[in-house]
Amino acid sequence: GINAEYMGSRFGSKTGKKMAIRRNKELSHGVNRFGRHKSAAKNHIHWKKGAAGKNSQKKAEAAPLKEPRWYAADDLKKPVASRKSHHKTTKLRSAITPGTVLIVLAGRFRGKRVVFLKQLPSGLLLVTGPYKVNGVPLRRLNQAYTIATSTKVDVSKVDLSVVANENEFFAKEQSKKSKKDEKEFFEDGAAKTKTISSKRKAAQKTVDEVLLKSVKAVPELAHYLNAKFSLTRGQRPHLMKF
Repeated sequence: GINAEYMGSRFGSKTGKKMAIRRNKELSHGVNRFGRHKSAAKNHIHWKKGAAGKNSQKKAEAAPLKEPRWYAADDLKKPVASRKSHHKTTKLRSAITPGTVLIVLAGRFRGKRVVFLKQLPSGLLLVTGPYKVNGVPLRRLNQAYTIATSTKVDVSKVDLSVVANENEFFAKEQSKKSKKDEKEFFEDGAAKTKTISSKRKAAQKTVDEVLLKSVKAVPELAHYLNAKFSLTRGQRPHLMKF
């Protein structure tokens, strides 16, 4: 409403109180002649920097983003920020250490027991059977689909430099597409055997050669790794100690 400032040099004759002098006239009800900024300038009021400035800065930071006055004619899609560059290696469970025997719960080799070798940069686990014991080759597994047991195998002497580059080692071979003739078209439905690269065969042989010595050093360990895990009626996995 009405802006009124007190002038320090003007006093009443009897009371000695400061008298209010109105500098901003009211043009109509609720509308003044001068705005807030102009009125403050005429009354020589200067805003102090410091605490007030910090408070206003905090309010500005806390205030939500102001919506634009006008809507765009077309709906513009905002790109979603990608998290590919912010990938962090998955934290390994404390029960899983190099040499721990794991039980596979999903996938082609579910129910098999495998030996954990190391955690790869992608966060997946590098495991093997060994291949000559239970037929599980060098593979990647998600730790969520494994049960860690208390059995350990010595893998300190195993050379894991053969799997130095994860993406290159586990890359799938891309077959070149070519035009098929009539005979090849009808034979396409027949089952095709997958060929394993000589590099992976050599890496498997290098790892198994050292790992088998550690397995044979422990009595009955080879039979334990070859036995398939299963549950019968009445067995509760959350109450079992592996």
